[in-house]
Amino acid sequence: MTSVPVRPDGRVVTPYDPDESEGAWSVIRRGIKASPPLRRGLGLTAAMGVSVALGQLAVPVLIQQALDSGGLTEANEVDIDAVTRLVAIVVGIVVLAAFANWRTQRRLVSRAEETLYHLRTTAFAKVHRLSVADHNDTSKGVLLARVSSDVEALAQFVNWGFFIWVTNPVLVLGMFCVLAYYSVPLALVVALTLAPAVPLMRWVQRRQLAANDLHRTAVGAMLGSFSEAVTGAAVIRAYGAQDRQANFLRRSIDTRYRTKIRANRYMALVFVISDLFASLAFALVLIIGVRYRDALGLGAGELVASLFLVTLIAGPISTLSEVLDQTQSAVSAWRKILHLIDAAVDVADPEPGLVAPPGPVRIEVENLVFSYRVGGRVLDGVSVSIPPGTNVAVVGETGSGKTTFAKMLCRLADPDTGSIRLNGIELSELSAASRLATVRMVPQDGFLFDASVGENIRFGRPAASDAELDAAIDLLELRWWIDRLPFGLASPAGERGGNLSVGERQLVALIRAALADPGLLILDEATSAVDPETDAALTAAIRRLSEGRTLISIAHRLATAESADTVMVFDRGHLAQIGSHAELVVQPGIYARLHRAWTGATRT
Repeated sequence: MTSVPVRPDGRVVTPYDPDESEGAWSVIRRGIKASPPLRRGLGLTAAMGVSVALGQLAVPVLIQQALDSGGLTEANEVDIDAVTRLVAIVVGIVVLAAFANWRTQRRLVSRAEETLYHLRTTAFAKVHRLSVADHNDTSKGVLLARVSSDVEALAQFVNWGFFIWVTNPVLVLGMFCVLAYYSVPLALVVALTLAPAVPLMRWVQRRQLAANDLHRTAVGAMLGSFSEAVTGAAVIRAYGAQDRQANFLRRSIDTRYRTKIRANRYMALVFVISDLFASLAFALVLIIGVRYRDALGLGAGELVASLFLVTLIAGPISTLSEVLDQTQSAVSAWRKILHLIDAAVDVADPEPGLVAPPGPVRIEVENLVFSYRVGGRVLDGVSVSIPPGTNVAVVGETGSGKTTFAKMLCRLADPDTGSIRLNGIELSELSAASRLATVRMVPQDGFLFDASVGENIRFGRPAASDAELDAAIDLLELRWWIDRLPFGLASPAGERGGNLSVGERQLVALIRAALADPGLLILDEATSAVDPETDAALTAAIRRLSEGRTLISIAHRLATAESADTVMVFDRGHLAQIGSHAELVVQPGIYARLHRAWTGATRT
């Protein structure tokens, strides 16, 4: 039995669960490193942000100069010319700072969107490179959350929060320096007053980050519940399970709500801490500055500028407090996205890889062992040799490993141990293009995209010409069915093929496989759950499609096994029996028992 890591709350650890103990700065550094669009020109963007901060810093300095140098002369007269010059300088600096702010924001938004585009496409591509074991270990909602809500949470930070973290620390440091230039004692008073806020903010930050991690996880679970409810709407209605499903959705929504409320409590605490200490600092500077102005050697303009600076310091600190919540949520989302992107790929295609010869495929499987991360071994010591052009039926009870065996032949996952060779070439050594050209699987429920029937068929070989597509239809003698559709090949299939029946979706999947023209065709009982007319059409199409190929059919109905050259019988991950139908049906064992049960059911 494979050891499976489990969290203290009982949840199984999957490849999509990041190390939640990783610090925020570590995540941000990894995120910038993994995001070339964000990294490109980062220095210039930061420099532009600093110039914005310096522009804001110049305003209180010029106000001090206007009051002390030009506001009142020794004769108690206002030097209008000096004040006008300083005001003009202030206006000029404000205009330049505003322009720099505008350019910086535009640059950041552009880089942010490029970064998000890069992350979405990279994460989406990674999802399709992960093995079937990875997909079995998590819900589709978690994967959806990674490329949707998690990226959106990050978008808010990259568009605005990143700019704040660049400019506001520079602004706060610069203000302290100017304040110290006017009066070191006042600067020390402000620093000592605000100092206790730092450990408090750090304490809140750690708990806020943990709360946001829980929130992002809850969002993924909620999206998974929504996805399941939408895709299973017909079943829910058919069985009158609306109340049960509504309760399930309500629980997932409630979990998301409670985790968000918990995170917001910490955010509210951040605002209280920043406002409290900033107000206290302003009050102390006002009292000390007015009472001891002469002793401190402060001019009127310097005192006003000092109060102005303390007020301005409170602003960036408060804004940093506000953006801290957004940053925590973004860091949590970024950590999850990066963990998905960095997850090891179990099935890595070789470059350039070998190319299998065309034609029927010879299959050699030796001591094949495979385990999902949860549930233990599914295949255990499977060995078999299948000559090219053989029609093989794979049978067994539910959970015996027959579907997993078929997925291994498609290399949706790699074995724990053992080997699979096609025409003498190790499956893992075939290039992706050669593997796709050699092996194709038609699943039991042929998945169709929300496109036309013709476009869905072209998924078999996107570069195929119209003539090749027509040849695939004619090969299976299904022109009559295409002509019966409302708009022929241009007929919309609908979302998940909803405009077509189950059997019609299977016909599209078979034509798609014919267009791909593989040497090894794997069918997951393509004729199950269809009406008699479609069953006959499917059976005839499969017979024509299998000519000149190696065919492996996962047989849920033993009628498929009766017409096969070879029958492989799986039992609890082992290849229990192998032989022809005529041989196995008279031998004591699993196949004979299954066949008796099946024939008894069909007679009934």
